[in-house]
Amino acid sequence: MSGDFYDQATIFLQAGTGGDGMATMRREKYVPHGGPDGGDGGRGGHIYLLADASINTLLQFREKNRFEAVSGSNGGTARRHGADGHDVTIKVPPGTQVRATIDGVSCTVDLVAHGQRLLASRGGKGGLGNLHFTTSTNQAPRIAELGEPGQKLEINLELKLLADVGLVGFPNAGKSSLIASMSAARPKIAAYPFTTLKPNLGVVSYGEETFVVADIPGLVEGAHRGVGLGHSFLRHVERTRVLLHVIDVAAVDGRDPWQDYCKINEELRLYRPELAERPQLIVLNKCDLPDAEIFIEEYKARFEAEGREVFEISAATRTGVESLIRKTALILDANPLDFDRTPRVETLEWPVSTELDYRFTVESVTHGWRVRGRRIERLVSMTNFAQSESLGRLQRVLEATGISTELIKQGIEIGQTVYIEKASLVWTEDYVP
Repeated sequence: MSGDFYDQATIFLQAGTGGDGMATMRREKYVPHGGPDGGDGGRGGHIYLLADASINTLLQFREKNRFEAVSGSNGGTARRHGADGHDVTIKVPPGTQVRATIDGVSCTVDLVAHGQRLLASRGGKGGLGNLHFTTSTNQAPRIAELGEPGQKLEINLELKLLADVGLVGFPNAGKSSLIASMSAARPKIAAYPFTTLKPNLGVVSYGEETFVVADIPGLVEGAHRGVGLGHSFLRHVERTRVLLHVIDVAAVDGRDPWQDYCKINEELRLYRPELAERPQLIVLNKCDLPDAEIFIEEYKARFEAEGREVFEISAATRTGVESLIRKTALILDANPLDFDRTPRVETLEWPVSTELDYRFTVESVTHGWRVRGRRIERLVSMTNFAQSESLGRLQRVLEATGISTELIKQGIEIGQTVYIEKASLVWTEDYVP
């Protein structure tokens, strides 16, 4: 990884509005009864989020976080339909978790494989032309729908690294040195705490297999509450399958290795209880230093009494590193991935129903009544109030869905205002069933 590491972002999406339907009549020589020929509006542009393996940070959204798709074109005469709006595709790194609240429901989608995409913001449907409103009693309808507004969403993005192995430990325990020793990664290394301020990734080869190791920046006490950069670091542990707990057994900084071990595991448990139960190997690092011999046997016995397998290594000289890699690979084989990272072309959608239901609510508000419901709000947004036939259609829908009856039941009076979506309707006798 290079440059700034940016693993959280909020973006704002506005999909395209559908084009308006057309209300026209066919006017052609020798065709005295041409009939309606208004075309439909085009669909508004969708906005997709696409997982792309060439990207490894959400840094791009620091400069631009608002995206808008093009609206569909209006329908035309002679049954010509409007063109659909162009879709917008926004690239994100694999491992991005996408969250939004849709119709009051909190939704989460994980983009874990290169090529996966999410239909994040749906373009509005094009309005129907008057061709669709012909009936046996109305052969020349003067009614057409407006285009449906595109979906507008605020979306939270959170990158959780897709690493197989996570290196955890207090600052200066030697995690950066270990990832360099295990793989071809070359992180910046210096002998003072908090050298690593972003996760480093390394790819480790073992036989014909490879696995990804993430050097999780130094955790501190209180990290589960966000102390230091706690939450920013801990989220990257979530998808790992094995933890290598790196401990400075030489106690170069005067720290107590046992206390460090206990504190780190407590932070993992408080952040996500299941993290403390994940397979974990104890890595006693800096065993090549003179003072290490004083502590190795004592602490090795304490860790083994806890049921932990202990490895004595020196990341600097690579002593013991091959044995650690071999054991890590065996644990990974025994703990397969719980999701498929295989690159694939796949379009996902939010886990909520896109079907318009007939449920609605009616409540008394200042100066009138407020009606809410997906179907009625969509219909109102697509109603052209300049067309008398469109108003008549809306009246019939209010009656057929039971909304008029419910308003009367709750005590609406002639002259009061009914608010639906952004429209304000004055209640008249025409609305009474």
